[in-house]
Amino acid sequence: MTTPNRFLLAIIAFIGWFALVTQFCLTLTNQLSDLSEGERVLRFFSYFTALTNLLVAIASTSLGFFPATRAGRFFSSASAQAAVATYISIVAIIYSLFLRGSWDPLSLHGLNDTLFHDIIPIAYVLQWILFSPKNGLRLFDPIIWLIYPVAYISYTLIHGAATNWYPYWFADVSKLGYPVALRNTGFVLIAFVTVGFVFLTFSKLLARRSR
Repeated sequence: MTTPNRFLLAIIAFIGWFALVTQFCLTLTNQLSDLSEGERVLRFFSYFTALTNLLVAIASTSLGFFPATRAGRFFSSASAQAAVATYISIVAIIYSLFLRGSWDPLSLHGLNDTLFHDIIPIAYVLQWILFSPKNGLRLFDPIIWLIYPVAYISYTLIHGAATNWYPYWFADVSKLGYPVALRNTGFVLIAFVTVGFVFLTFSKLLARRSR
């Protein structure tokens, strides 16, 4: 791994952990919330944004600082890096299209909002374009990459049915009903597949150019 690649991964890791830790602390110390600390923690990790930025932070840390570890070897594969790029791209796309206008975060909340949804996705995708391996991706990889979002949506619906709380309005069964919520989440999964195949196609093109 080249020095510029390690440097960019280190920057992404630092920004990611900074945003995650500060937002987690803000969540725990929110005096306007009447939720218990346990419920606050659970809700924090119930957001796809938080989980996916955590994934990016872990991947960047493993690749940049601990490439010889099991995690480093796992994230060094072309498939793993393209999958992470797909996930964090969806975070940015869905937020920009459907969620950005739903709230107006201020102060540190606003900074973390920008880091989670703009800076980190752009930085990681740039890292992927410049340095990630492009050979070895298979045609059905974008389908395999659906395991994570399908698991997340399943958890969200189960947790929501038990608590009547949903992290995103387009999956809020209590307000939309199951037919509409499932339709919306189905569209989200289609977006995952579409973006995944964009990364797959781009990988093939870049791999051919590098020969």
